[in-house]
Amino acid sequence: MVVEPNDWRLLIAVVLVMAIVLSVCWAAPQRAVARGDLHRLVLSGLSLYVVGGVAALAHRQTLAGLVFAAGIFTCALAVWLSRGTDSEDPPEDFEPAEQPPPPGPDGLRELDWNEFESAFRAYAARDRAGTA
Repeated sequence: MVVEPNDWRLLIAVVLVMAIVLSVCWAAPQRAVARGDLHRLVLSGLSLYVVGGVAALAHRQTLAGLVFAAGIFTCALAVWLSRGTDSEDPPEDFEPAEQPPPPGPDGLRELDWNEFESAFRAYAARDRAGTA
């Protein structure tokens, strides 16, 4: 198979679209990546875009296309890595237990004013004793 001079652009476009789709649809990584690492990865991708722009302005179209492709791959990798799960996240099949609705006509919990008053007086007495 002989590749025509303009066919490489089509091939790169197809590969880049596949990379972007896979970064969104492929199973997420098992571990989360630190936010700082993701920020550096995205910054690297954006830097590659800038270098590609400079190459395009210098009429180096092949180099610009390859550097732009590398930037897109880098950002697609960052998207995929950002989907990683953290050990502190609840599992995907986790459903919180159903809680009964709070009492009260408007759906809000009724406030026990006597309990509030006694807790407030105890707090005020503690505060005064601590500052004296």
